[in-house]
Amino acid sequence: MNGQMILEFAKTILEIPSPTGYTRDVIAFMEKKVKELGYKTSLTNKGNLEIYVEGKSEHTKGLCAHVDTLGLMVRSIRDDGTLNFTLVGSPLSPTLDGEYCLIKTRGNKTYTGTILSDSSSKHVYKDSTSLDRTEEHMHIVLDEKVSSKKEAEALGIMTGDYICFDPKTTITENGFIKSRFLDDKLSVAILYNLLKYFKEEGIVPKDNWIITISTYEEVGHGSSYINPAIEELIAVDMGCIGKDLNCSEYDVSICAKDSSGPYDYALISDFVDICKKENINFAVDIYPYYGSDVSAALRAGANIRGGLIGPGVANSHGMERSHMDAVMNTFSLLKHYMA
Repeated sequence: MNGQMILEFAKTILEIPSPTGYTRDVIAFMEKKVKELGYKTSLTNKGNLEIYVEGKSEHTKGLCAHVDTLGLMVRSIRDDGTLNFTLVGSPLSPTLDGEYCLIKTRGNKTYTGTILSDSSSKHVYKDSTSLDRTEEHMHIVLDEKVSSKKEAEALGIMTGDYICFDPKTTITENGFIKSRFLDDKLSVAILYNLLKYFKEEGIVPKDNWIITISTYEEVGHGSSYINPAIEELIAVDMGCIGKDLNCSEYDVSICAKDSSGPYDYALISDFVDICKKENINFAVDIYPYYGSDVSAALRAGANIRGGLIGPGVANSHGMERSHMDAVMNTFSLLKHYMA
């Protein structure tokens, strides 16, 4: 499998706006693509996509990655026609200052705009550099000739409309990918290409697998429901980088423990053993401010063994960056574990 193909597929889905709760377009795209590969699929009531991979045994295991991203929502319209917003998930709000965005109305209209600080001009506001970049002190200016609340409402804009900000995806010649929302569309791209690889190579895995593309992970309940046939669930999600962590942008991250507690000891040990045997660059880490789809499933009472792996990604919930090496190391670990 060519790592460049995975990055290009990631770029394709990164360009489809999908903040938590507004994932229908990207789920429809993913469903179409995996059906073209010949896999059976179904949708859960909450909108998660399940993909079924037949294996050689009676046991069923699961992989999950989330396609929902961070975003914003219109909280209210100001008297001057600009928009107050509320966060969907937890983006690093200071990084949003000056970003371009789309406003999606319930009437299926799309408007463009810019996210700005309330003190947006150095030549006007004394506190332009010191004002907190939080939702209480920021707003959205529409690229429309509006100067009042009434004029903004006439466009069909209302409270609860989704606001999607530009991922600005760039793939460099030396293998870096820079974008918002690598958490977790980079992992979704890995799983899609893993499915493609199994079909092209005629590989039948040892066990049956259900691969879930979840839609509410960023708000904590993406895989709170999982197919009851699943005995073991592995979340494929971004690996953290920084402070005293071992992971880099070139490794597959293996998480031993996050804010929800430790992951299955034997499963994590299996991942480590495979990486050592197959010369896969890996790092084992503990993430204090992290929860995964496996965390959600366990909290909901799922009787599963759980694990968490994924490509190392820097600057989570801001302008994120990873490298093709991390992608291929994650791909390789999953390939060997499944086959």
